[in-house]
Amino acid sequence: MGTYLITGATGGIGTAVAELLRERGHDLILTGRSPERLETLTKTLASDAHAATQLINPGAVASPPRNASITTIPLDLTEPRRIEASLAAAGLPERLDGVVHAAGMVHLSPVAELEADEWMEHLSVNLVSAAEMTRLLLPALRAAEGHVVFVNSTAGLRANPEWSAYAASKFGLRALADSLRAEESSLRVTTVYPGRTATEMQRRVRAQEGHPYAEDDFAAPGTVARVLVAALETSRDAVVSDVTVRPN
Repeated sequence: MGTYLITGATGGIGTAVAELLRERGHDLILTGRSPERLETLTKTLASDAHAATQLINPGAVASPPRNASITTIPLDLTEPRRIEASLAAAGLPERLDGVVHAAGMVHLSPVAELEADEWMEHLSVNLVSAAEMTRLLLPALRAAEGHVVFVNSTAGLRANPEWSAYAASKFGLRALADSLRAEESSLRVTTVYPGRTATEMQRRVRAQEGHPYAEDDFAAPGTVARVLVAALETSRDAVVSDVTVRPN
């Protein structure tokens, strides 16, 4: 089993990824802004509903279920300069099998009304923090020949009206992933581009757009998570470099 760090673990996609990795018996390091929400998520994952399940392999010697660990690190990604101190205080492992960058924020506004603080918040949370986190975790990732997954967005492929700040941050995240893949030959790097997904962030987006939110109109977080975890579980002879997941 491996050790995986997930940013934005208390969000829709981040939580769904944590659930799947927990069920597979992996050790988890969960980050998020709210210590209280991280504590609630940890209790949920530690319950029997998300306990590690054993794969049935005929003829194999049965072994007891593994009690995987769950560590939490409160992080405010609007302050990328503080990430290093937070990770150092947490005492991270020397080997890390994967990092899933699932944190993100969005506020819709036309370019004419976007002020510098809004641009900086989008870039800090969606791009700069991911770059800084990756930089700091590279030694542990290299030691395990690990996997870095960036949860991007279809807005990282096309910018629409009022999405400029968010799209710019996601276009930058795509460039970060492509450069990392070219520089770190021992690592696998995947970018996942979800379309509209049924999360609280999507609920806020629909409110900003002046439209009702209907969960069934969007892809489920668990669907995106299954695609992401499938990329993580792809055998070492290949890598899923880019994958788009759109609601049907």
